[in-house]
Parts: sequence; C-alpha cells; structure tokens
Amino acid sequence: MKIKILKENLKNGLYFIDRIIRKNLNLIILNNFLLSTEENKIKLEATNLETSLIYWGLAKIEEKGKILIPVNLFLNFINLLEDNEINLESKNESLVLKTKNQITQFQGINPDEFPIIPKNEKEIICEISCEKLKEGLEQISDIPLLTSSRIELSGVYFNFLKNKLKIVGTDSFRLGEKTINIEGKLKKEISFIIPQNAVKDLISILNQKNDDDMLSIYYSVNQVLFDFKEDEISHSKIKFLTRLIEGEFPKYEDIIPSSSSSSVKILFKRDEFLNQLKQIGLFSGRTSEVKIDCFPKENKIKLYSKAIDLGESESYISSEIKGKELSISFNYKFLISGISNIKSSEIIFELNGEDGPGVLKPVGDDNYIYVLMPIKA
Repeated sequence: MKIKILKENLKNGLYFIDRIIRKNLNLIILNNFLLSTEENKIKLEATNLETSLIYWGLAKIEEKGKILIPVNLFLNFINLLEDNEINLESKNESLVLKTKNQITQFQGINPDEFPIIPKNEKEIICEISCEKLKEGLEQISDIPLLTSSRIELSGVYFNFLKNKLKIVGTDSFRLGEKTINIEGKLKKEISFIIPQNAVKDLISILNQKNDDDMLSIYYSVNQVLFDFKEDEISHSKIKFLTRLIEGEFPKYEDIIPSSSSSSVKILFKRDEFLNQLKQIGLFSGRTSEVKIDCFPKENKIKLYSKAIDLGESESYISSEIKGKELSISFNYKFLISGISNIKSSEIIFELNGEDGPGVLKPVGDDNYIYVLMPIKA
C-alpha cells in the first residue's frame, strides 16, 4: 500500500474513528483501526462491537492495500506533525510514515484479524436534516438511565410515523420528547431504541456537519445505519452503524398530561428562572429538593430550599400564572436539565396538582416537551 494524503484529510477521519474506539483490555484488536484504499480514497474503519464507523477521505492511491494500526498512538503522532503532506507505505505488518523531514514506522497487525463490519443498506427509512436531528438528540440524549435491570430505558427511542420522527428518552422520573417533521412521506414506519453511548457518538458526528447537510437512515432487525454523503457526489463520507437495544419502550404517552387538565400554568422568563433556580439549588443538600410556591393573585412564584448543614434560601420571581395556589417540590437538577434543553426566551410550566407531573414547553414551539415527577412529601 502506498498513499499520499494531506494531514488535514487524515486527521479529520481519525477524529471520528477515535470517538468509536473505547479502550478494550479483553479484545486488544478493537483498539486498532483498519486503514485501506478504495479508488481515490482512503478508508478508515473502527468498531467497539456495539457501534462501528467507516470514513472515506480523498488521497492519491499509488498502491492498494490495508493494515491495522493502533489508533491512540497514530492519532497523537498525526496531531503533532508540522508537515502537511504525508506519505504512507505498508511493509509486511508495519506502516511507514514519511514527511519532508522525518520517517516513522508504526507496528501494525494482520488486517485479516479485524472484525467484519456488517453492511446495512437494504431498507431506507428516510432522509433527514443533520441540523434537525442534532438539535433533537441534544435535547434528549442525557435523559436515559444507564441500568441493566430495565435495559429499554438506557437508550433513546426513535419512532417514525408518517411524515415525522419522535425522539424520546426517560429514566422513569422524567421524560423528554422531541418531534421532527420530515419532508415527504417516510419509506417505512418503524420504531427502535439506540444505546445512549451510540447517540452521543452520533451527536459528535453531527456537530461536524453543515446545517443544510442531509443524511440517510437505514434499518434492519437488530441495527441501524446513519449514512452521511459527500457534498455534491453520491459516495458516502461517513457510515455510522449501531446495534439496537432489545426490548419494548414503555407506553410513555399515557403519562403525559393534556394541557386542559393542568391545574396551574406558569409563564416565566427562561434565563431569570434558571439563574434563580441554580442559586436556590445550592442549599438543597443531598435531596436536591427545591420547593415552588405559586401565587396566581400576585403573579409570582417562590423558590425555596433548606438543608440543615448548609442553610436556606428563598427567591421570588414575577410570572404569569393561571390557576390556583399550589405548593410543589422538584429535584432541581432535573428541572435545570429540562429548562436548559429549551432555547426559547419564555417557557410554559404546567402543573397537575401536588402529586402530578410537571410539564415544560417552549413558547412558540409545540415540538418539544419535558415531563418530570415531583418529590412527594
């Protein structure tokens, strides 16, 4: 194998590959990536057996070939290179890197030992905007609960319905749902659960894409593929493949109260409420409990927390309130998480009695809701 490539093209691919590889002491082979050639491109492949990634980058291919290389050492070395033009040549099971001023040899591994990454391009679900998918995943990805007892709660639920996608996450104490409208009719209506770590890897890829870029989603029985095409040509730039979580996601719709059933509706300024909540939460102690008192006649709410070993704090915030007086307590960290995921300057907070769930909604956007259960006395 002989390749000439620009440092930036190689470095870009290694960035994505490094996200996938998680240090594995039992299967050392998974700490390596497969470097090969394909037409006028290099092809980088990595897997951790749950997720896999393939990256293509432009290069001048003088001789075809492939080799397995430790990603950590190779990436650290590339990051420190000053020369922009790189020559790569495989010799037996080693890779020789040459630049204008240096020669370095990396010990590799027989590429035949690398696990086969399955192909999954038979059944396309849809094409979707990278910007919309990133926004939705960022609002949901931190909510799922990593647990072995209820594995279905440790991932993000994707539900494709007609011309929209619903993304949902829950830990049984709180729940977030994001609705993304999709242009055109979906190729297939389907639902599945993606592991939380895979979702965060996907977000890191989306963060490097332009807002107007599109991706294709392919589905099979136990895995899903996200295919990112190169600009203006049909060839893939990145293929991200993840296994799916087995199990049935809970019927979450039943726990979302309707707006008409809410006993209290609060309209508040996002930044003001969030800042006061963070201050009051400092005094909540181990319980993370913050009490909210609603005073509709005065159009204000009181935030209060107290811990014996810390002290106590209270704060009043002017808000538009419809309904009756109500006192209710929430885990302030869960409340901060929900508010932080909403970008609108004003937020609606619907309360359903002392024991019912609270619902946060952005003003002017019906595509996101955040539900959290109160702390009961």
